[in-house]
Amino acid sequence: MRMTLILPCVLVAGTALSLAACAKGEAQPQQQGSAPAATPVAVGPVVRKSMPLEASVVGTVEAYSTVSVRAQITGELTGVRFQQGDDVTEGQELFTLDRRPLEAALLQAQANLERDTAEATNSKAIVERYEQLVARGIVAKEQRDNARTIVARLEATLASDRAALENAKVQLQYATIKAPISGRTGALMVNAGNLVRANDQAPLVTINQVSPIYVSFSFPEPLLPDLRRYQARGSLGVEARPASGDDHIAIGTITFIDNAVDLSTGTIKVKATFPNNDRQLWPGQFVNVVVRLATESAAIVVPTVAVQTGPEGSYVYLVKPDQTVELRPVTIARVAGVETIIKDGVTAGDTVVTDGHLRLVPGSRISVKGVEAPKTTS
Repeated sequence: MRMTLILPCVLVAGTALSLAACAKGEAQPQQQGSAPAATPVAVGPVVRKSMPLEASVVGTVEAYSTVSVRAQITGELTGVRFQQGDDVTEGQELFTLDRRPLEAALLQAQANLERDTAEATNSKAIVERYEQLVARGIVAKEQRDNARTIVARLEATLASDRAALENAKVQLQYATIKAPISGRTGALMVNAGNLVRANDQAPLVTINQVSPIYVSFSFPEPLLPDLRRYQARGSLGVEARPASGDDHIAIGTITFIDNAVDLSTGTIKVKATFPNNDRQLWPGQFVNVVVRLATESAAIVVPTVAVQTGPEGSYVYLVKPDQTVELRPVTIARVAGVETIIKDGVTAGDTVVTDGHLRLVPGSRISVKGVEAPKTTS
C-alpha cells in the first residue's frame, strides 16, 4: 500500500519538472530575438526664421504732465465752470473769484496815476519858465534846480503808479482761473462759496495730461549697450499691454533714458511716449512692456521645452534617422518665451525631443507620440 501511494507522487513531480523545462526552453528563444521597447516622446523641429531681439519688463503709466491748480489771490470762490472728471482744454475757464475788491484796487491805481501825471505836467511847465527867467537873470539857478528835482521825483512816482496799475490788472486777471494745460481733471477739492487763499497747500483741482502719455519702466543694465546702440540708428518701438490681461496693445517710442544706473537694482529708468488717443492707458496703471531692439533675420530656433540643463551646460536630445537619440550640447543666444534662439549646436531641419527627456539616455530608441514606431527585425 505504501509503494502504491509513493509512485503517483513521483510521477506527478516528474511531470511538473518536465513541463517547467519545456516552458523554459520555449521562452528562451523569444528573449534572445526581442528588441528593447521604444520610449514614447514628443518632438519638435529646429527652424530658421526671423526673431525679434526684445526685452520684456513691467512698467507704470505716468501722466505726460501734471498741474495742481491753486489760487494766486485770496478771495471768495464764486463759480466753478466744469464738472470734476471733465476733459478741459488749455485756456478754458475753470474757476472765478470775487472781482469787486480787485476792480476797486484797479480804479484806485488808475486814479493815482492820473493825479501824479497832472502834477508832473505842471512841474515840467514850471521848470520851463524857470529856464527862461534864469536866462534873463531874474531867478536864481537854485530855484530852477529845485524845480528840476521835483520833476524827477514826480517821474519816479509815475513809474511806481504805472507798476501799481499793472499789478492791479494782473491781480484782477487772477480772479479768473484758467486751465494751464489740456487734460483730465481730477476730484474737485472746493466748491463755490468757500474762501480760498493764495497758494494754499491743497490745490483746487489737479489736471493730468493723458494724451500723449508716458510709460516708465526699469530696463536691465546688461541690455543697456544694445538699447543705446539700436536707438542711435533710429527710434525704438515699444509695446504696452495692460497687466490685467486686456488684449489691447499700445504702440509707442522710447523718448527718455536716465543718466545713471540704479546700483541697488541694476536697472536704468526709461520712458516711452504713447499717443494714447483712445485713452486705453491711464496714469498709475501697471502694464507689460516689450521693447523691440532689432530683428534677427536668420535665427536658429528650437522650442524652449526642448532645452535641458546638465552639469556641463545646456543640451538637447537630437533625433537621429534610426529613431534613436543623441545628446547634443548647445549654446543659447537668448530665450524668447516659448522659443529659444540657439547660437551653436543644431541646424535648421534637425528634430529635437520636447517631452519625455527623463526616460532617455544617449542612444535610446524612441517612438513619437501619435506616430507608430517602425518595426525592427532580428
